[in-house]
Amino acid sequence: MLKVCIADDHLLILNAVRAALMQAGDIDVVGAAHSGREVLKLVEQHEPDLVLLDHRMPDVDGLSCLKTIKQRWPQVQVVMLSASEDTKQIAEALDAGASAYIGKRINPQDLASALRQVVAGVVYQRSADSVEDSESAGAPDRGEELTKRERTLLEAVARGLSTKAISRELWISEKTVKFHLTNIYRKLGVHNRTGAMRYAFDHGLVTSRVDENEAAAASA
Repeated sequence: MLKVCIADDHLLILNAVRAALMQAGDIDVVGAAHSGREVLKLVEQHEPDLVLLDHRMPDVDGLSCLKTIKQRWPQVQVVMLSASEDTKQIAEALDAGASAYIGKRINPQDLASALRQVVAGVVYQRSADSVEDSESAGAPDRGEELTKRERTLLEAVARGLSTKAISRELWISEKTVKFHLTNIYRKLGVHNRTGAMRYAFDHGLVTSRVDENEAAAASA
């Protein structure tokens, strides 16, 4: 079980995050806090694997909490969860030791997967410079939100496989393939196979690429 402490100054958000993580089955929410001081007490008491921390917190703000946690408990990973996508704010959090920065626009169903990727060490952490230069204006790489299964489908799309071919290769129904593709398009911010393939190639998510006309034909 992955032990997680969560913190947000809004009770509604806090309860929603707790519910989303508890549904995962392999995540134990050992503590929830409404303020910065409560966060530090919870970390000392429970020694979690990870703290999901809102950037804006009363009495002690999220960035100050992050710095204190990394000083006192360097083994604890901290993920910032914020509605803000300000590039300077993201850079400050990463420079202070945050393992990742997640926007609150994330689908609640994807939150647990994102935290697992952080703990597994497979989430790409940008430097401050690369955050400044990002075309997404400070948003974390959208490819980070993809599950392992979705990445497999994305590779198949990049190889030019049709929906039927992907269905046969992965032993899943065509309806399931379409469901996964819809989620991939949403997470990458694109509208079709061509857009997904271009994004995946440009961001190093896949190693192969077919002609865009072939991709469009495969979706027909």
